[in-house]
Amino acid sequence: MNYSRFITTVSAARKASPIRLLTELMQKSPPSLISLAGGAPNPNVFPFKRATVAIAHGTTVEIGEDLMKRALQYSASAGIPELLSWLKAFQQNLHNPPTASYSPEQGQMEVCVTTGSQEGLCKVFEMLINPGDNILLDAPTYSGTLAALRPLGCNIINVPSDQHGIIPKALKEILSTWSSEEVKNHSHHLPKFLYTIPNGCNPTGNSLTAERKKEIYQLARKYDFLIIEDDPYYFLQFEKPWAPTFLSMDVDGRVIRTDSFSKILSSGLRIGFLTGPKPLIDRVILHIQVSTMHTSTFTQIMISQLLHQWGEKGFLEHIDRVVEFYRTQRDAMLIAADKWLKDLAEWYPPAAGMFLWIKIKGVSDTQQLIMEKALQKEVLLVPGGAFNIDSSEPSSYVRASFSLSSPAQMDLAFKRLADLIKEAL
Repeated sequence: MNYSRFITTVSAARKASPIRLLTELMQKSPPSLISLAGGAPNPNVFPFKRATVAIAHGTTVEIGEDLMKRALQYSASAGIPELLSWLKAFQQNLHNPPTASYSPEQGQMEVCVTTGSQEGLCKVFEMLINPGDNILLDAPTYSGTLAALRPLGCNIINVPSDQHGIIPKALKEILSTWSSEEVKNHSHHLPKFLYTIPNGCNPTGNSLTAERKKEIYQLARKYDFLIIEDDPYYFLQFEKPWAPTFLSMDVDGRVIRTDSFSKILSSGLRIGFLTGPKPLIDRVILHIQVSTMHTSTFTQIMISQLLHQWGEKGFLEHIDRVVEFYRTQRDAMLIAADKWLKDLAEWYPPAAGMFLWIKIKGVSDTQQLIMEKALQKEVLLVPGGAFNIDSSEPSSYVRASFSLSSPAQMDLAFKRLADLIKEAL
């Protein structure tokens, strides 16, 4: 892979921060080293001394005085070593990416910790997008992604999708507008990447099938574009076996994958991680060095202590409990929808995630219905237009989340929505 053709001028100009390199060097040095180099504050003056965090099922995470000093200090931009090593082993065991055994130049699998997967995404976008670049995505999609992309001045090409995600035939049709000559010469007009949320897409709840992923990956090879696999709901798939990932089929080193602990451990701790070819992940780390510097050392240590205590087996058992909760919540929402909205709307049961995507019959745009009238009925959903590339484009959809409400609240909310729709028709 020739990664240089994907990288922006700004990203290509980034150089390692000498001070950040010294920080990492010091952390690898023996205790006998006397360093007068670092600009790190003395942790003995910090007021926090130790912490005990109670974990579900009676266990605890202990951060003693020595570990607390480290937790409150600067750390490496890519992530603390023990968390990185756990995540790398986990990604290899879970996805078995072909790139794990490659050389760095070939696109060897690399991992870095980010302050939530959103930071990782934004830095990947800024690494890849020059104004005027063509990029592919399947809208409706996550509004945070659209908000990050719009100011970068790229041309967003919408790829049609259905309840099984991106339609490969439609993608192929879009790509056929570029000639074989343009593909051969790596024309700068070729799409740089395809962005997709493959499992439990926010807002649609769509999940890509394994067969479609294989077809899409072959198109990526033919037209030489990267795939950004944004997968925050990967661990919220309701049926096993879980779908194989793009990362698991990445023989070229053209997949950048974002994962998140937000839905399964904590959204407020802001821990995500990027997995992808080393030449690209290294560029992201250079950006982290001069922006956030690193994800909070304290939260990394807290998560790392928990993961090492649990091991992969314990972590996956926790995932099973989380999935069971969300499956029950989803089923409760589907029962409420079937009870109140059957003749007024249509939807597909989501196979993953936290959302039900509802098409209101006879309403061409839900914006006014939700933003003005729904509040009067004391029910709130997200109007579908928020997830369109052009948010002013009318949408007959609404997004309902089943993460926080009780079954009784869902039932009452859909009764109120049904009353609202009947009044609007």
